[in-house]
Amino acid sequence: MQERRKQERKSLMAYTQVYDLYGGLLIGYLADLNLLGAMVISEREIAQSTELTLAIELPELPGVTALRITIPARVAWHQPDLSPQYFNLGFEFKEVTEFQSKVIQAIIDNYQFRRDAPNYNIRPA
Repeated sequence: MQERRKQERKSLMAYTQVYDLYGGLLIGYLADLNLLGAMVISEREIAQSTELTLAIELPELPGVTALRITIPARVAWHQPDLSPQYFNLGFEFKEVTEFQSKVIQAIIDNYQFRRDAPNYNIRPA
């Protein structure tokens, strides 16, 4: 698949539930995130171009008292996950407020899975 993202997604280490706000159903769990969209791992497939409002339950964040944020989104793509009982759903956020941007950035800053190698001191031989 050709990479068309305008912003790199950040993989997360938080167990964050994502719901369809008006349908009330659990869509799945947040896997990666940026200010423009997210990938959710789900047990069900949702058709491409489906529009809904995501309710993202927030992990504990310093300085944030909100329990969740709601963001209108569109399913930009979907594909089977490596585990055959799951689907990866790519959501494009349609409108993000300044507050939501700050919360998303706080999630990334606090729960991003970092692949950087630690800077260990090298022991002399």
